[in-house]
Amino acid sequence: MPRPRRIRRISFQPDVTYFKPAGVLLKNLQESVLTRDELEAIRLIDYENVGQSKVAKKMKISQPTLSRILKSARKKIADALINGQAIRVKGGEYEMVQPRARGLGLGAGRGMGRAGGRGRMGGPAAAGPGGECVCPKCGYRKSHALGQPCYQMKCPKCGTKMTRG
Repeated sequence: MPRPRRIRRISFQPDVTYFKPAGVLLKNLQESVLTRDELEAIRLIDYENVGQSKVAKKMKISQPTLSRILKSARKKIADALINGQAIRVKGGEYEMVQPRARGLGLGAGRGMGRAGGRGRMGGPAAAGPGGECVCPKCGYRKSHALGQPCYQMKCPKCGTKMTRG
């Protein structure tokens, strides 16, 4: 019996989860499903140019596992581009974590409150009606708007997605 799969840690929630070729009806398209952990690996390595060993540590997986995830993700993306398929981002075994905040002291900004960093559907737990949305990059703060998750807002100063403070 194989060893149980480790839950991958990701810190990116995409705004758009479906991509399709222009001018082709959805009913005529085949889909290629990219899991959220595959998207996170592609984002960190190919988009942000972070080394594989750092990404593996960040996602709490081994480097060979990360390499397999990357190979799978790149194969799916290439297949979709070459064969004109749609790409859907969904699923996977992951835990949503907030990026580590700098200068807030021990343990601050890790998303490890009472819920252990897991809210509904694996995302960060909601913090109620009050509070602030904080930019993890520049520290900009804005009061939380009811009904709009902080991660859906972008910082007006630097454009980074906000987190709950």
